[in-house]
Amino acid sequence: MLNIDEKTGLVLEGGGMRGVFTCGVLDYFMDAKISFPYIVGVSAGACNGLSYMSHQRGRGRYSNIDLLAKYKYLGIRPLLKKQGLIDQQLLFHRFPDRILPYNYKAYAENPNRFEMVTTNCCTGLPCYWEEKFDEKRIIDIVKASSSLPYACPVIYVDDCPMLDGGIVDSIPLNRAFGQGCEKCVVVLTRNRGYRKSEKKVLVPAFIYKQYPRLRVALRNRNKLYNAQLELVERLEDEGKIVVIRPEEPVVVGRMETNIKKLTDLYEQGYACARKVIEECNI
Repeated sequence: MLNIDEKTGLVLEGGGMRGVFTCGVLDYFMDAKISFPYIVGVSAGACNGLSYMSHQRGRGRYSNIDLLAKYKYLGIRPLLKKQGLIDQQLLFHRFPDRILPYNYKAYAENPNRFEMVTTNCCTGLPCYWEEKFDEKRIIDIVKASSSLPYACPVIYVDDCPMLDGGIVDSIPLNRAFGQGCEKCVVVLTRNRGYRKSEKKVLVPAFIYKQYPRLRVALRNRNKLYNAQLELVERLEDEGKIVVIRPEEPVVVGRMETNIKKLTDLYEQGYACARKVIEECNI
């Protein structure tokens, strides 16, 4: 049994388009009226966490599936417009401003804490941001948290160059513990037992040459991520955390555009959340 109290946290991994699994989980939470006093999200987890914090059920699914089907915001189309591989203008400006407006008021009035993770390009270290009132700053932070290396431009937050928080803290479980959480629900976008290859990651000399510490972080990314997965599995086995993850290997890629695959993964997320929550008697 897991009783959610003031010492319970929710940790949301990223994973690009695999984040549709998290959309399903969070929609189930909203249907079941489950909330957490502290939430930390990284990359796609930060995007989906914002919709969860504003109580906009289905918004994450719409942005990752319906909006993609209509606007094709991944791949060659935005690249030809010199926007990188992701149309961030659509996702972080037109979408929250006009297509399906983000409810900043509901977010600001939500008493629960929400942190978003970015990577500081200068230091190669994670930054944890908490902002509920400055709308521009909220968008700057979540855009930076989701700016995949190589695929997206560097984003400035408070005049500091930032990229995807998943570079240095893909699963910010230790951050949650450091913020006073004694128990956590962790939402992952990979099946148990998954590990990245730890072969040396080569960063071309012309990539991020002005950010040498970022280059080091990128080279160490896979090793750090695997260590975080091992920590999650150990604490799960010890009964100290609850993990919601896909039950089978995920066939959705980070830049996936297959709508059926994305829809199936969303539905898996909803079903897995319901199964785990019922088993834990929350």
